[in-house]
Amino acid sequence: MSLKSKVALVTGASSGIGKATAVKLAANGFRVGLAARRVDRLVEIEQEIRRAGGEAIAIEMDVVSEASVEAGVKGLVEAFGAVDIVFNNAGLMPISDVETLKTAEWHRMVDVNIKGVLNTTAAVLPYMIAQSSGHIVTTSSIAGRKVFPGLSVYCATKHAMTAFSEGLRLELAPKHNIRVTCIQPGAVETELFEQITDENYASQMEGLKEQMTFLKADDIADTVLFALQAPAHVNVAEIFVLPTQQAW
Repeated sequence: MSLKSKVALVTGASSGIGKATAVKLAANGFRVGLAARRVDRLVEIEQEIRRAGGEAIAIEMDVVSEASVEAGVKGLVEAFGAVDIVFNNAGLMPISDVETLKTAEWHRMVDVNIKGVLNTTAAVLPYMIAQSSGHIVTTSSIAGRKVFPGLSVYCATKHAMTAFSEGLRLELAPKHNIRVTCIQPGAVETELFEQITDENYASQMEGLKEQMTFLKADDIADTVLFALQAPAHVNVAEIFVLPTQQAW
């Protein structure tokens, strides 16, 4: 399926999986909206893409803010004429036991991991419905299928996204020709580990790197591209992708 010149919005595009996916999509002919709060990083990535011959635009966006998301999506459509794909990728993963009551971290995860996806999806849907086509890709996690100690709230947010993605597919695919894909990675080497404020869990996560070869951000970018390139009559609903050595 040719996707040349399709317009893709990538949230959390300033680093990690978001950056890798944005660069990968641009290299494959997509016009990319780079969305995140760290505009300086976005501008650098935009310039990197343009030097390589691709098309991209940096969009300052805080997914927690409905107004920010709506303005960003509007700006993308004004710049490139459409929004065909959204990659809901912005997310947080601080780890701690519930009994430590790091409630500020809990609420921030709910705001970004759940409400951020809802805000972004709501902003792009009217455009996709109007054009009777689109593709919504969301980063869930192995934590959207299983539950782990220290990750109770994070797992709850990712389980929510797995459920939301399936609900979207059931509602949107047959009625509006909008495909929906939920990406569920295992251990990936990203900036997420830097958000862990609990020293014990931070040490545990670093120790995991000695036990297996983590996935790279590029591996997930390849996975997203695979789902987008499926024939029009094929909806890759879920992709569960793990390091070969990951037994859990």
